[in-house]
Amino acid sequence: MILTAAIFILCAILVYNFKFYDLIAGFNTMSDDEKATYNIEKIARLFAIVMYSMAAIILIGYALSKWLDNEQIGAYGILIATLLGVPFLLIKANSKAYKKDSEND
Repeated sequence: MILTAAIFILCAILVYNFKFYDLIAGFNTMSDDEKATYNIEKIARLFAIVMYSMAAIILIGYALSKWLDNEQIGAYGILIATLLGVPFLLIKANSKAYKKDSEND
């Protein structure tokens, strides 16, 4: 569980801080014209926030499983993090708010 959380944190750091945007699913297969229509900096920030949140949920689940001596709680932490984080990230990142055409900045 700790390894899973560490991987999420590492992915967040690589994408947001080191600009490894190709780690974002689908972005690496887009043409340059398609990539130009997205505000990748905003998507990378969203990606990092979601990955940090998922890691936090997993670590909280792990801590609770150790504290309450019930390994199932840790598994629920991973399940909850995945079921909440992945759909949220996919839906939010594909919204118009992250396209350059609809920016209000």
